[in-house]
Amino acid sequence: MAIAFKMDTGIQASGFKGQRMALKATDIHPAKPEEQELARKRKEQAAIESELAERELRSANLRAEMGAFERQYLHFVGVRYAELDELKAEIAERLAAEQPSNERAQQAARDARGRANETKSSAGDQAVEEPTAFESSPEMKRLYREVAKRVHPDLTSDREDRTKRQLLMAEANEAYERGDESKLARILTEYEHSPEAVQGEGPGAELIRVIRRISQARGRLAEIEAELQELLRSDLYQLKSRLDEAQRHGRDVLKEMVDKVEEQIAQAKRRLEDAPARDR
Repeated sequence: MAIAFKMDTGIQASGFKGQRMALKATDIHPAKPEEQELARKRKEQAAIESELAERELRSANLRAEMGAFERQYLHFVGVRYAELDELKAEIAERLAAEQPSNERAQQAARDARGRANETKSSAGDQAVEEPTAFESSPEMKRLYREVAKRVHPDLTSDREDRTKRQLLMAEANEAYERGDESKLARILTEYEHSPEAVQGEGPGAELIRVIRRISQARGRLAEIEAELQELLRSDLYQLKSRLDEAQRHGRDVLKEMVDKVEEQIAQAKRRLEDAPARDR
């Protein structure tokens, strides 16, 4: 009897198990078409936003490098060119003062003064501290990628959210150029906890939002590519590339330029001493 009881219990258990499996099978519903499409589009969105973040990083990196190079160039070479052009302007003005009726001399003096003022304005005041080249840490790059993925204004269709994102992205670019990791982290944290980061529910509405985000991201990718090409064609980038290439071959072209301009300054000073002056 005991054996029969155990066998009956086993049969009953098996029956219950089968019922449970049947119930589970009836609970499984195939995903709706919009849910399947939403899952596919979310994968596409994640991929294109990762690519966009990489492009944004490359663009920010290039702008930061060129900004640092420009400051270095102005610090070492620009201020010396400003000094040289000022000396040339003084020479031309002394010659013009000796020849008040000579229109060519007067025009040459005006042109020289104009160039001197322009060069001085471009060079600005000489920095007390020597500017350094731009370098970005792996953590800085990681933070910037995350900010670009979450905060970039081209990834939203909401007007108010877009305005806020534009301001935050501008702050992120400035922080990246300054190497301010903590600022980038704060921007990311504050936005993640903002009301704008909360998304609505429903696969249909979410699918539309995802499709629009993908379209916006593609548009931004095209814009970044155009911006990069413009930067790469600039005179500043071409000069930086030549100096970088020369440096890889052991030449310090920036120092060579400084030495050349200083030699020209010395010559201009000698000419100025020899130039006529009415107050002598």
